[in-house]
Amino acid sequence: MDESFDSKVARLLGRLGELDNLAVAFSGGVDSTVLLHAGREALGSACVGVIADSPSLPREELEDARRLARQMGVELVEVKTEELEDPRYVANSGDRCYFCKSALFEQMSLWCLQRGFANVAFGEITDDLRDDRPGALAAANFGVLAPLREAGFSKQDVRHYASTVGLSVADKPASACLASRVPVGTHVTRERLATIEEAEQRLHQAGYSVLRVRHHGTRALLEVGELEFERARENYAQLRELLAPLGFESLDLGVYLPPSERVPRP
Repeated sequence: MDESFDSKVARLLGRLGELDNLAVAFSGGVDSTVLLHAGREALGSACVGVIADSPSLPREELEDARRLARQMGVELVEVKTEELEDPRYVANSGDRCYFCKSALFEQMSLWCLQRGFANVAFGEITDDLRDDRPGALAAANFGVLAPLREAGFSKQDVRHYASTVGLSVADKPASACLASRVPVGTHVTRERLATIEEAEQRLHQAGYSVLRVRHHGTRALLEVGELEFERARENYAQLRELLAPLGFESLDLGVYLPPSERVPRP
C-alpha cells in the first residue's frame, strides 16, 4: 500500500503544483480537508478554502471548518449561498444536490473573478464514481477540478493521508448537509433544516456520534451508528422525549449505513 499511496501523493502534489492558484470547495469533511492541505503544501498561500454558509450547514460544522483552516494555516473564505431561493432546490425532486452545488460554484466563481483566482476544485474521490451524484454534474458544468480523483485517491487513501500528516479528521464519520435528511418530494424549508439541526445537536449532546435525523413531518427516523444502536434502543423513551418538543410525535430507530455500504434495491 505504501508505494502505491506514495505515488498517488506525488501525483496529487505534482498536479496541484502546476496551478497558479486554487480555491478549494471546503466542508470540513475528510476529503475536502485533505485536498485543502495538499493544496497548501503545493501552492502555499495561493491556495484558499471556500465554504458555503447556508441554512443546510450545521453551525457546529462551520465552527469545525474554521478551526481546521486555522490549524492548517489556510485562508478560509465564507460565501453566502441562496439555494433556498431556488424553487428547484426547494422542490427536492431528487436532483437537489445539483442546484445546491451550482449555487456554491457560482458564488465561488464570482469570488475567484474578483480575487484573480483561475482554478476551483472539490474533494471528489474514486469511491464517488460508484454513486449517482448530481453535484458532480454541477462541478463538471462549472469546470471544477477533481484533483483527488484524478490522482486515484480512494476513501482509504484520504484517511491514510489525513492520519499521516496529523489531521484531526482522519477518523471523522461521513457527513452530509442537513437537507439530505428531508425525504425526496418533501420541500426543503428553513424551518425543517433548523429543526433537524436542533434535533441532531441534542442527540450529540446525549453522547451519540454517528447519527441522522430524517424529517418525516411529525415522525422522526433516527439512524445511529451500528455500535450505538443497542444503546439507542434501550433509551428509546428518553430519545423520544428529547425530540418531542421539536414537533416529532413519533420516533423510529434504524442503523445508519454510509452510501457506500447500502445495498441497492433490485
